[in-house]
Amino acid sequence: MTDTPMNETPARDTIARRTVLVAAGATAATLAVGAAAPGTSTAPTTDTAPVAAAAVCTLTKEMTEGPYYLDGQYVRADITEGKTGFPLELALTVVDDDTCATISNALVEIWHCDALGEYSGYVGNNGHNEPDSGTFLRGGVLTDSSGVARITTVYPGWYIGRCVHIHVKVHVNVTLTADGSFTGGTELHTGQLFFDETVTARVGALSPYSGNTVRRTTLAQDGIYDDGGAASGLLTLTALGSSPSAGYSGTLTLGVER
Repeated sequence: MTDTPMNETPARDTIARRTVLVAAGATAATLAVGAAAPGTSTAPTTDTAPVAAAAVCTLTKEMTEGPYYLDGQYVRADITEGKTGFPLELALTVVDDDTCATISNALVEIWHCDALGEYSGYVGNNGHNEPDSGTFLRGGVLTDSSGVARITTVYPGWYIGRCVHIHVKVHVNVTLTADGSFTGGTELHTGQLFFDETVTARVGALSPYSGNTVRRTTLAQDGIYDDGGAASGLLTLTALGSSPSAGYSGTLTLGVER
């Protein structure tokens, strides 16, 4: 397989909804960007990325949906489905970019590839064979009363022609459905979340990420990330332990236009 960049256009029709239990509400969170998880040290570590500038009251840049979006995904706080990889605890705060007011009950939906660069529903597109549930590493939660959506996942891998990233959408006024999904509402934002290159290099050197046979594209080489920092989706990453395998927390404020 050659390292030809993937087209960021829809690749196939969406698949049907699946049944799953709706996850319990997200844990209450503060608005402090980059705050450490309870019980973890706030002292700097060698795996802590430089703090990205807060995007509060700044409209977060819209970016392409990409070819791998599937509608009808689950409303759930943990999207891992047992996928191997280093833990990633996301805390994404949604605010009105005009007023800085936080937005509660907004659905923050994410999707991304696994350590080998494969997306559920499209396994094999990055040259690796593995089981495909059609749902792993996809889903989202409603923001709490402080405007925060907390989602548990794993650090993403990479695929041909793109740096490490997560896709994100923000919806409001959705209706939760009996099958554990959602319907209706208004989509306010489509963007991507990005990762500090130093952290990604450390993660990528270790298993299971080192098993990804595709050459990794860096932030500087990526054709979509524009070096705009937090306003373009760059996460603030904080190490959860002394080794990359312990995982990271990732925080960002998403400024959306209502």
